[in-house]
Amino acid sequence: MTTPRTRPSFRTRLTASLADPVLRALVVATLVSRVGRGVFLTVTVLYFTFIVGLSAHEVAVLLTLASAAGVLSSFAGGWLADRVRARRLLIGLSIADGVGLIAYVVAGDFATALVIAVGVGAVEQAANSTRSAIIARAFTGEARVGARAVLRTVTNISIAAGSGIGALALALGTPEAYRATIVLAGAAALLSVAQLVRLPRSVDAPPPRATDPVTTATGSTDVAASVRAERIALRAHSPWRDPRYLLLTLLSAVFGMQFAVTNIGVPLWVAHATEAPVIVVSAVLILNTTVVVLFQLPLSRGTHDLRVAGRVSAIAAWLMAGASVVYALSAGLPAWSAMAVVLLAALAHAFAEVLSQAGGWGLSFELADPVRAGTYQGVFGMGYSLGAMAAPLVVTATALEHGLAGWAVLGAVFLASGLGTWAIARSAARAAERMPSQPPAAPAEASASVGP
Repeated sequence: MTTPRTRPSFRTRLTASLADPVLRALVVATLVSRVGRGVFLTVTVLYFTFIVGLSAHEVAVLLTLASAAGVLSSFAGGWLADRVRARRLLIGLSIADGVGLIAYVVAGDFATALVIAVGVGAVEQAANSTRSAIIARAFTGEARVGARAVLRTVTNISIAAGSGIGALALALGTPEAYRATIVLAGAAALLSVAQLVRLPRSVDAPPPRATDPVTTATGSTDVAASVRAERIALRAHSPWRDPRYLLLTLLSAVFGMQFAVTNIGVPLWVAHATEAPVIVVSAVLILNTTVVVLFQLPLSRGTHDLRVAGRVSAIAAWLMAGASVVYALSAGLPAWSAMAVVLLAALAHAFAEVLSQAGGWGLSFELADPVRAGTYQGVFGMGYSLGAMAAPLVVTATALEHGLAGWAVLGAVFLASGLGTWAIARSAARAAERMPSQPPAAPAEASASVGP
């Protein structure tokens, strides 16, 4: 009689994942830099308003244009990660991010703040795509999704800690307190570089091979011509020629608008359409962070399998559609009933977020062409940036302007995008099952790092 296997604890799984040198470097760097990001996110809007003296309209324009810069840089980061050393690229972007954050302390008008915000927004998204390219190259199969899950868990923990530090500046309310916390945020980004330099060279894209030089008419060989020929051949691996991946990116971008429901939709809905106390907004954020920290790792397990990734995407779609309707039902209820309903919807929403992220990671890695891992991740990240830029308008135009009917439309959008992702995963799995098995990769082309 075999003894049943005991599932390792969250702490055990998280600690075991740090055995890999690539993931260890990324985790420690993320832990440090995201604390700084949490500090910055807590004070940024109020800093622009009270210290720099910007109007609400100017702040909105500034944040929108910063997001727009991130759309292009998301693709650029992945594209560059296929052409230059990804390790050096991520180090350079992290340094630029830290310097850019610190530069906010000298912003005294709208124009200066806009230039800094656009630069920081572009650098941040380029770094995200570069990091995804590194994960795609350093790990295989389930280890890739596991690495993303670990990093997202650490990100949530760090941002929560940083938010607590940022709250000290809000409590003091002085210009000096605001500027000191912003310098702290930038210093954290710079400090993370100390870990990124530990990344091995195996995370870099292999240089174009010149093992078969082109033979000219005179019988001589031209190594440069062979490199150019290989680069031309690699253009066939572009994600822009992969309609299935582009559709996956579009659907994931649409579902990714659910983040705006948490950050924009729920706070404004609670404040203007329900009797629930506004403190429930903080409870929603705490609940969301708790679910992500506790369940992102276990619920991401197995989503490197296309069918599993499709199933969790479908479950996320139904949960998000249901959460949208339940949010709407909180209107018109007594205060404590409305609070309970909002928290119930937020719980379903949090699990939808966790599952959708797990499914999206698995599909974005498994359906990508490994020859252009960075460019594929850049395209996928660009889709998320586009969704994030459009999300405030979409959430406002549906749920916040039309109540129950608007929430229902928004829920239908999430349901359609999630089920569309499930259909792509199912179709890809069937196609993979019909293909003959491929021989194992040569040692020189195999992944140089084994995941947790």
